[in-house]
Amino acid sequence: MIEIFCKNNNQTRKFPAGISLLEIYKEFDLNLENGVLAARANNKVKNLKFCVYKPKTVEFFGIEAASGMRCFVRSLCFVLYKAVHDLYPDVTLRMEHPISNGYYCTMQGLGKPLSEADVNTIKEKMHEFIIRDIPFSMNEITTDEAVSIFKANHANDKVKLLESFGELYTPIYELEGLHDYYYGSLVPSTGFLTIFDLKLFNDGILLQVPDKKNPKEVEKFELQPKLFETFAEHNRWNKILGLENVGDLNFAIKREKNASTLIKVAEALQDKKIAQIADMISDRPDAKIILVSGPSSSGKTTFSKKLSVQLYVNALKPIALSLDDYFVPREMTPLDENGNYDFESLYALDLELFNTQLKQLLNGEEVELPTFDFGSGSRVYKGNKAKLDKDNILIIEGIHALNPNLTMQIPDKNKFKIYVSALTTISLDNHNWIPTTDNRLIRRIVRDYKYRGYSAEDTINRWDSVRDGETKWIFPYQENADVMFNSALLFELAVLKKHAEPILLEVPQTSPAYSEAYRLLKFLRYFTPIPDSEVPFTSLLREFLGGSTFKY
Repeated sequence: MIEIFCKNNNQTRKFPAGISLLEIYKEFDLNLENGVLAARANNKVKNLKFCVYKPKTVEFFGIEAASGMRCFVRSLCFVLYKAVHDLYPDVTLRMEHPISNGYYCTMQGLGKPLSEADVNTIKEKMHEFIIRDIPFSMNEITTDEAVSIFKANHANDKVKLLESFGELYTPIYELEGLHDYYYGSLVPSTGFLTIFDLKLFNDGILLQVPDKKNPKEVEKFELQPKLFETFAEHNRWNKILGLENVGDLNFAIKREKNASTLIKVAEALQDKKIAQIADMISDRPDAKIILVSGPSSSGKTTFSKKLSVQLYVNALKPIALSLDDYFVPREMTPLDENGNYDFESLYALDLELFNTQLKQLLNGEEVELPTFDFGSGSRVYKGNKAKLDKDNILIIEGIHALNPNLTMQIPDKNKFKIYVSALTTISLDNHNWIPTTDNRLIRRIVRDYKYRGYSAEDTINRWDSVRDGETKWIFPYQENADVMFNSALLFELAVLKKHAEPILLEVPQTSPAYSEAYRLLKFLRYFTPIPDSEVPFTSLLREFLGGSTFKY
């Protein structure tokens, strides 16, 4: 008998060794509101079929948890893969990226344009599998065996990933004779996946999943044409480099001895995009105010500095304006739902003063700029003055830059809006994409540790709050941008790996952050490392690594 402590009800009971987590859940009679999808056993996420042989602390969760949503989505992707495989055996299904509150997928090799009838047929097949409640099985086999299975299925993306990964054993999943590989847990069976939808989207499929806040309905579709085109552009860049998945990247790193050429081309592509944005700004002489927004760790600061260089090339002289200097006095700061100062609120800024000074600058007047003293929580003036001459242009960076209420008194013709985010760099394989939030979180963990004195535990524990602020203040306005810039670099996770791993290893297993730290460590193991010395000192990645020629 083994002792199990359940965090959901703070109860301890003894069970026979070898009992599964799903059986434990039923014995505790928990009946979670949104159902159960997976569990944390000693703070490591496990699927519900995981059998327990030693004492454990367990916590069960459903789709309301980030780990639960990931478990649901990857399981549903397997059902989609199974449906496509059975209906169109010669087609390659690729999960591209999240978009429009769903997941965009392409079908390569269909031989004709995808139709609504095709999508409906696939959806009916998926429903059939879900109604039958077919179990997902997982077996850990030698990597050589796994590679042989995937070669037989013509899944070369998985063959390259596993061969470059270098592990002796590999866990693979099976659904009615079809094998697949996922780097996280799946639900026990297809019957757990009743809420989903499938629709024709551009030249592919949009897989829609439950709304986290209302799991009985799929998340509402939201048209995001600019974001979609930014993803598509990045995919075109990857094809230029001849890379689609991490297996390709790993082999390129080994083949090119630290991937020097790969890095130079990726950096050049990004610099070319920044130069194109500078040209777009130059073609709009009335646009004297450049507004740059994006979520945490998207590289907005370095982007703005690199854009300034390209604007100088176009005979424009940028002047940087910091939104932080327009905070209202501390005692006037709005409060959040917990009664704490909400510094991320738009209304923590003195919008009247900000708009007044922008109008004065546009009129050619000289203004004295404020400086916010964070120690005293008050605004001071230190004689810093600014004036827009004919060849000057303002660059304003901040989370609210694309919110129309920030610059409500400024005509649209005077504004050029840019959205910056670290969108997905590359996929692990055709069915395992890399979430944009993981990319940004790893960047932030490295930067916070190096420059702000925060541990990985601190950063991970604050991340949900950061993301809530982004959802409220940034993401609703991203399509307002005149142009979007993807700050992710194809090779960056291979560079960040050796910085992030020792920081993540410091998170104690007793910490609530351990589960996420453990997941990120497992994820980073897939990448063949690249040394910092290969990264140019002008690279946007240097904002997080250090050693940049730009001053922050």
